[in-house]
Amino acid sequence: MRSLPLPLALTARLSPVAVLACAGWALTSGPAAPPAAGHGTAQNTSAGSADSSGSAAAAPSAASAAKTYSAAPAPCASLPSATLKSLVPGAKTAGQEIPSTDTTLRRTCSWNALHGYDYRWLDVSFEIGASDAEVRKEYEQRVAEKSGGGAVPGLGDGAYSVVNLTTEDKQQTREGVVLARVANALVVVTYSGSDFENKKAPATDEINKGAIKAAKSAVAALGGGRG
Repeated sequence: MRSLPLPLALTARLSPVAVLACAGWALTSGPAAPPAAGHGTAQNTSAGSADSSGSAAAAPSAASAAKTYSAAPAPCASLPSATLKSLVPGAKTAGQEIPSTDTTLRRTCSWNALHGYDYRWLDVSFEIGASDAEVRKEYEQRVAEKSGGGAVPGLGDGAYSVVNLTTEDKQQTREGVVLARVANALVVVTYSGSDFENKKAPATDEINKGAIKAAKSAVAALGGGRG
């Protein structure tokens, strides 16, 4: 079978990824409430001090209880090997973890392979926020930036998928993205494909279903990131 040159824009993607700039969210908890001003007898002052200490001790405990996940799970172990083989034929199931500035807050694994003339690329990312509210806001912002998609029922606390087609040097590439939020964790799956023989891209349904399949496995893997 004759070999065909790859388009320049996609040749770069076939090379191992060296660096992924990651901006982690700072995990913060609210300051403890200041002790109430003391008035009256020494006994009242002592009681007020005890109440203040109790409030200070309770604040971090409440913040900790509200945060379901304290660390991102290992992304390269998040998908079953059978799933990887079906989505990225020819790829090493071990994957390649992308360097991160803070692996507690964000971790990403990537798989890619050229199987004959068919090229597939899959990224799975876990991002841990300080609270459910923070992740919900981040999720809503990202969904607003990606038009033309739709909700994915029954996945996490909310999920959205979108598929787009791009063409460069007459070569089509179709990419699907799934965003899923679970408590204070955000899962991001990117799945793309091209056919270098006919220069066409896989069908929208194939890419969308593949991205959602990977996202379901990734959400299930969040059990390893519980605090």
